Amino acid sequence: MNNINRRRFFKQTARTAVAAAAGAGIFNVARLGRTASDEIRVGVTGIHGRGGDHIRGFAGVPGVRVAALCDVDTTLHAGGIELVKSLQGHTPKAYDDIRKMLKDEEIDAISVATCNHWHALATIWACQAGKDVYCEKPACHNIFEGRKMIEAARQYKRMVQVGSQGRSSEGVIKVIELIRDGAIGEVYIARALCFKPRASIGFKADQPEPPKGLNYDIWLGPAQKRPFNANYVHYNWHWFWDFGNGDIGNQGVHQMDIGRWGMGKELPVKVSSMGGRYGYKDQGQTANTQTASFIFDDGRTLVFEVRGLETNSEDDVKIGNLFYGSEGWIALDGFSWYDLFRKGKKERSPNFEEGKHFANFIKAVRSRNEKDLNAPVREGVLSADMCHLANISYRVGRTLTFDPKTETFPGDDEANKLLTRDYRAPFVVPENV
Repeated sequence: MNNINRRRFFKQTARTAVAAAAGAGIFNVARLGRTASDEIRVGVTGIHGRGGDHIRGFAGVPGVRVAALCDVDTTLHAGGIELVKSLQGHTPKAYDDIRKMLKDEEIDAISVATCNHWHALATIWACQAGKDVYCEKPACHNIFEGRKMIEAARQYKRMVQVGSQGRSSEGVIKVIELIRDGAIGEVYIARALCFKPRASIGFKADQPEPPKGLNYDIWLGPAQKRPFNANYVHYNWHWFWDFGNGDIGNQGVHQMDIGRWGMGKELPVKVSSMGGRYGYKDQGQTANTQTASFIFDDGRTLVFEVRGLETNSEDDVKIGNLFYGSEGWIALDGFSWYDLFRKGKKERSPNFEEGKHFANFIKAVRSRNEKDLNAPVREGVLSADMCHLANISYRVGRTLTFDPKTETFPGDDEANKLLTRDYRAPFVVPENV
């Protein structure tokens, strides 16, 4: 039986069971059974910018076909199709609405490279549709959404990987091993750095109509209606609260993830963040300069710093992590190399490759074992939550006490309101997934 016929056979025989399991979902689509030799068919949603890296990443994994592309900006479709043809020699399907792609029973998994405010809903809908998910960082746009993503992955038994590719990097893994083995003694503080210059986005006027080819209603998705502005599409949405999470949740979430991983911690009991948008005046809302301190239940601290203007480095590191222990310290430059300082000596590692994060996801898709994922959804959500906590403290302008068990700010209605958002039907992250 060839791959296509086997795929259809398993779908037909599995339809009743999966439809019952997905009874609470939107897309009760039958999920295929799979053998290790089956071709995995991936659909990429959000094909501009990082989405192109997703296309290239999955196209380079043996046994994977980039079978479909989805973007609400149809002017991008031709370029995406040509990229797939150049890499794999076939023409993928093209969709302008993720709901259409999720109904395609030939798609086994989706890759989400959309704006942040779409990450959770796309992931939950995909799980309900019986698809596995590779979701870009940050996992979610707010803390409520992260909980629902975890619940959906568990409810529908989906493999959900977050694009925290540092967890597949040989250099990062080596640093974590050194810390675990006591190379610098007991770690008492970690720093995470995001020193990445960001230019002013200026001011642009609202437009009566979006550009031709862009389905702006779907682009807005969970966000409330507002006029189209060219400063949102295709990148500067990062600097608006309705769509993005600032650089702490953009580039910075990688370093937040590594800092939290190195300390072996989950969520803090106290957070304090301050900063501003310095050096220019523009339409951006998020901070371009921000410092956040997190205190955990044992008193240890993680300090995160965003510097969006020209600045010095810290031991040659501008984007990376510093871990301080009782017997030394480690400086990690991105995913590339590290310096180990102990006993008055400095040791520099060789340069490392970024790692095969897309291939790691496909491995888990085949094995059906969440333990094979280097960055499972829960870990990605926890690291995103750290960024959200910092942003909430920054937005309310004060230090906050947080309860990791209830994931709330006890007795603080103003801060608790920012744990979620007002959703716009039908783009609603459901309370019951």
